[in-house]
Amino acid sequence: MWVSVALETDAAHADALSDALLTAGAISVSVEDALAGTDLETPQFGEPDGVSNGVSTPQWSESRVVALFAPVDDLIGRISEACLAAGIPDLPEIELENVAEQDWVRLTQSQFDPIRVNQRLWIVPSWHAAPDPDAINLVLDPGLAFGTGSHPTTFLCLQWLSDTLRGGETVLDYGCGSGILGIAAVKLGAASVLGVDIDDNALMAAHDNATNNAVTLNLRHSREKLEEHFDIVVANILTNPLCVLAPLLTERIAPGGHIVLSGVLETQAKQVIAAYAPLIALKIGATQEGWVRLEGVKC
Repeated sequence: MWVSVALETDAAHADALSDALLTAGAISVSVEDALAGTDLETPQFGEPDGVSNGVSTPQWSESRVVALFAPVDDLIGRISEACLAAGIPDLPEIELENVAEQDWVRLTQSQFDPIRVNQRLWIVPSWHAAPDPDAINLVLDPGLAFGTGSHPTTFLCLQWLSDTLRGGETVLDYGCGSGILGIAAVKLGAASVLGVDIDDNALMAAHDNATNNAVTLNLRHSREKLEEHFDIVVANILTNPLCVLAPLLTERIAPGGHIVLSGVLETQAKQVIAAYAPLIALKIGATQEGWVRLEGVKC
């Protein structure tokens, strides 16, 4: 049996509290956006140099710190000491939850079955046999980066790529995460694919996944310059960063090329369409479970 400990703090104390909890005996600590899923969530994606309008991309204003401990008698005391060590004099509200001992590897694997995108495209975790060996199979393991294919936004982008690519296209996958969209594009016949991300862990995952799929995926950190033009620009991120990135992404589309955006809720579609309107006309191409795929063609 383990004990999960969750408490909230601000951006200034999140890292220090994480370190202090590890020093206090936590076997793992994660930091999440306490406002995730609300209109106040803070996207961690900005311009390629990490700034937007001259302002650095902010950390989460309200962070949720989650630590996993072995059961101990003085757990609250340890947490209190960790808070003091992190410069938090008043003990925040603490959520405690017992976590049963489990085979975490087997449990995680059981949550990911092969996913059929359409008749010719499947996503297959490495521990599964391909249901259709004659199809295009993307071998992908869940990791630290987003993009296992199970989320509606990823699924919507994969459907578009499968329906649209004819072979020989150049593709930019901005915010590539695990590399799933770029890997799919290569397997669907793209001549070259560049994956860009702000997260080093995502780029490592994308590299490993490309190797496992025996494809070549060019990768670049978002801080590096991006000057090429592409037949297809795809970005599956979040509404706010997509709006910030509108000038950059539209500038990278070759004449007659396509842009495909997702990570957008149906209620946010008008906001993104309006942000891109001075640059390119977008329309809703498809919806799934409250999420939309936006599409446009550069004249």
